[in-house]
Amino acid sequence: MNKIKKILMTRDGQQFFVKDIYHDYHTQFGAVKKNDLAKNGKIISTNTNKELCIFTPCFKDCYKKIRRSAQIIPLKDIGSIITETGINSKTRIVDAGAGSGALACLLANMAREVTTYEIRDDFAAIVEENITFLGLKNITLKKKSIYDSIDEKNIDVITLDVPEPWLAIGPAEKALKAGGFLVSYSPTIPQVMDFVVKIKENCNFIYIKTVEILEREWDIDGRKVRPKSQSIGHSGFLTYCRKIN
Repeated sequence: MNKIKKILMTRDGQQFFVKDIYHDYHTQFGAVKKNDLAKNGKIISTNTNKELCIFTPCFKDCYKKIRRSAQIIPLKDIGSIITETGINSKTRIVDAGAGSGALACLLANMAREVTTYEIRDDFAAIVEENITFLGLKNITLKKKSIYDSIDEKNIDVITLDVPEPWLAIGPAEKALKAGGFLVSYSPTIPQVMDFVVKIKENCNFIYIKTVEILEREWDIDGRKVRPKSQSIGHSGFLTYCRKIN
């Protein structure tokens, strides 16, 4: 995947991701001259006089363009994981299963290091591609089942997006430090129920809570205000646990 070099944006928020700044860039609003693509933080015009803002992309801009195969965890849920576990530049994280690597990559942009586990070769290839595309150096991919064991020790946070998360409780118990967080993301309540039952049977974990994050965006046009017709509803359930010793 080619790196994104520039972002072009209309005043109503429509974006264009420019990977080649050495040739004119064509949009439905007309062409942007290559000389203008060298600018940053400016207002430029296409050959049809459509004004566009141009700037250098941040991590979030590039993250939007990662390759996807497996369904990824939405940002609304990732935000909850970050705030509930206090992830920061000192945090060591283990993640499984990687899927497209979206969660692991976003967390790696904030954390000290991330190790992500994935058993499928096709998913692993996409994860490697996305890691390279985003230029991340602090993330390691392991093609291994987290149900079997976790190689890392003294881990701060473990995130699970796997079909049977209760099977990872034992390995997580050995890998987490005292006070570390275990977070399970599951699309269905039966998965949550089975996971929580097993957590409560383990005297080394405290069950904190299970939440569902809903997001509703609004249209604001002067004093004409209403919720958007389509909102982001159910995506999955987040279950938070903490190791106590």
